[in-house]
Formats: sequence, structure tokens, C-alpha cells
Amino acid sequence: MITRISVLVVLFVACVSLAFIKPSLPKVLLMTKTNGFYHSSIPKGIAAVQKLGKENGFEVVATKDSTLFNDDNLKQYSAIIFLSTTGTIFNDAQKAAIQKYIRSGGGFVGVHAATDTEYDWPWYNKMIGAWFESHPKQQVAKLIVKDKKHLATKHLPEIWERKDEWYNFKNINPNIKVLITLDEKSYEGGKNGDFHPMAWYHNFEGGRVFYTGVGHTDESYDEPLLLQHLLGGIKYAIGK
Repeated sequence: MITRISVLVVLFVACVSLAFIKPSLPKVLLMTKTNGFYHSSIPKGIAAVQKLGKENGFEVVATKDSTLFNDDNLKQYSAIIFLSTTGTIFNDAQKAAIQKYIRSGGGFVGVHAATDTEYDWPWYNKMIGAWFESHPKQQVAKLIVKDKKHLATKHLPEIWERKDEWYNFKNINPNIKVLITLDEKSYEGGKNGDFHPMAWYHNFEGGRVFYTGVGHTDESYDEPLLLQHLLGGIKYAIGK
């Protein structure tokens, strides 16, 4: 009898303890390494993503260290974010780890110059959805929201007018699902014509990929609409 009571007490205490254990937060790995142009807005972008994490229940690990991109380390992250990365920043083993991560169902978010990265890696081009080609001077332009059902766009007006550095793209993956396009009639220097995507997503080889071309300026990371846009992309990449 005493033994049975003791067991019941132990089980009760264990259940109560488990009830007070906080579930672990999803983690994202925020990469900001550059091997080309360095965007002065990167520190502000890091702070903005970290703030979004604190307010929305995910942990942010910011790094410039390419060696963190290995199989064992990437397993702990629900998504990886490339914030204005530039140039060639990974070796072959690190590239293989990223491919395996995406193919295992991982999430990816690319922000602004993430498309100005890894030009000698065709898989990366298909995964992120396009490569940067050029840009005119910073100016105000009109963004046209094509899909308001996505987490990254449902809060946006149909026409979103703002100032940024507007990328022209090349090698655009025809399989991306376009969320926002750029109205080239609203500014000078556009080279993509009537089809000028500026934000998109797609399921790629088992992973969830989101990209947005906004975010060049420091002021971008003070804009509530842009921050909500970025948060929606991160939530999509993290998944359920």
C-alpha cells in the first residue's frame, strides 16, 4: 500500500513539474556575412529581427561565421535567414549542409542582398529564386501586392509606396510564387519590365523559402509595415 501511494505521489509530482516546463522556442540562425558590398543597415536589421523574435516567440542567433553551417548545428534551427549577405561566403562542405537542411524541410528567408550572394552556385539561384543584376538610385516607388493571403502580405495595402533601393533581377526561377511586384512606371531605372517581382515564396526541394527585396536603408527597419512583412516571411519559413 505504501509503495503504491509512493508511486502515485511520484507520478503526481512529475506531472505537475512537466506542466510548468516551458516548451523550447523555435530558433533561427541569422547570417550577415559579406564578401562584397557591406550594407550599413545590417546592424539595424539584426536588432529588428531580434526584437521580432522576442515579441513573437522565436530565438535569434546572429552570426557571420560560415562554419556554423554544418549538419549537426543546423539541425537545431527552424529557419535560416540571410540578411544582406553578399559574395561567396560558403565552401563546398557548408553548401552541402545547407542543401541537406533545405531538403530535410528547413526554412529559409532571404532579405535584400541575399540575392547578391553565391553567383557560382546554381542551386542557390534556384532556391532563393533570382540573382541581383543592378539597381538605380534610391527613390520612392510603388509596390503592387499580388497575393494578400500570405502571412507576409495580408496586412499590406494593395499599393505600397515607399523609398528603398530597388533591385533588378536576373535568372528568375519561373516556379516562385510572387507576392509583390514593382511598378516600373512609378520610378526610374527598372529593367524587368511588366514582370518585376520584389517578394516571393515557394516550396523548394522540401523546404520553405521566402525572399523580399526590401530592406536596404536604415529607415526600413523602423517601418511597421515592413517589419510585419518580414515577420510574416519568418513565420512562414519556421512553419508549424
